[in-house]
Amino acid sequence: MDGEKSKILIFGATGYLGQFMVKASVSMGHPTFAYVRPINPSSDDPSKLLLHRHFQSIGVTIFQGELEEEEKLVWVLRQVDVVISTLAVPQHLHQLKLITAMKRAANIKRFVPSEFGSDVDRVRGLPPFQALLDNKKKVRRATEAAGLSYTYVSANSFSAYFIDFLLHSHDKSDQVTIYGSGEAKAVLNYEEDVAAYTVKASTDERTANRVIYCRPPGNVVSQLNLLSSWEHKTGRTFTKGHLPEQDIIDLSRTLPAPENIKMAILYNVFVEGAETSFELGEEELEASRLYPDYDYTSVDKLLDICLLSPPKPKLSTFT
Repeated sequence: MDGEKSKILIFGATGYLGQFMVKASVSMGHPTFAYVRPINPSSDDPSKLLLHRHFQSIGVTIFQGELEEEEKLVWVLRQVDVVISTLAVPQHLHQLKLITAMKRAANIKRFVPSEFGSDVDRVRGLPPFQALLDNKKKVRRATEAAGLSYTYVSANSFSAYFIDFLLHSHDKSDQVTIYGSGEAKAVLNYEEDVAAYTVKASTDERTANRVIYCRPPGNVVSQLNLLSSWEHKTGRTFTKGHLPEQDIIDLSRTLPAPENIKMAILYNVFVEGAETSFELGEEELEASRLYPDYDYTSVDKLLDICLLSPPKPKLSTFT
C-alpha cells in the first residue's frame, strides 16, 4: 500500500485465531486496533479482562461496542486502513453489518473476511458443513457487491488443533482414531503462521481482490503419515481405531449441532481430501511462494514442539 504501516483493525480479536492475529499485527509494527464486545467486570469471565489488559500492554487500541452499533462502527472504521475479521461461525453473517459500515466509511483499503478454511468457491461439503460454506460465500458476494478491496485467505486446517485432536499429543493415550482410510492428504497450517500470512497479505497490493492459499509443501500430510511420524518421534506404538466413511456420513446426519458439523468437516478434510483436491497453478497465490522469506512451522517442526510442550488449543469445534 504506502510507505507507512497500515492501521489494522481486528474483529474477533479475543477469539482463538484472533489472538494470533493481534500478535502478528503488533509484531510486524502495525498500529493495531481491536473492536470487542463491552466487558462487564462483575459478570464476564475474568480471563477476558486480563486479555484486554494484555492487548493494551502491547500497544493495542481497544474499542468496545456491538456489531449492531453502526454509527460507532463507522466512526471506528474511519480511523483505520485495513479490517481483518476472525469472527467465529455463529457470527459469520454478522459481517454483513461490517460491510455496510465499511461502505459508509469509504476509506478501508482492504477487507479480509473470516474464512481461514477451504476455498468456499471451489469446495463442497456434506450438508452441515455446506451451510457454513454457503454463509461464507454470502459474505464474499456482499463484499464484492459493496466494491470493497478484499483478500480471501484459504488457510485450510489449523495444525496445533488437529495434531492435538488426532494424536492426543497432550496426554498419554495410546488410542487414536483414523477417519476413513487415513490416506487422504490434508493441509495443516500452524495458527501463528496463518495469522502472519494474513497480516502480510492484508497490506500487499499483489493480493488485492485475490484468494491466497496457505499450502506450504511441508504441511501437506495424511493421517497415517502424521501418526507414523509421531510414533517415530515418541518411540511409542498406538492402537488404531477406524471410523469408516459411511459411519462419518451417517453421524453428520444424526448428531445434534455442532457435533454434526464436526463430522462433516472431518469427512471433508480427512476422507475426501478436499483441501488438496485441486492443483494450484503458477498464477494462483500460495502463501509460502508469495512470502518465501517467512520461516513457517512445518508439521514436522510442530511435532517436535509437541514433544517438549504440547499445545492445548481451546476450540469447541473445527470452525
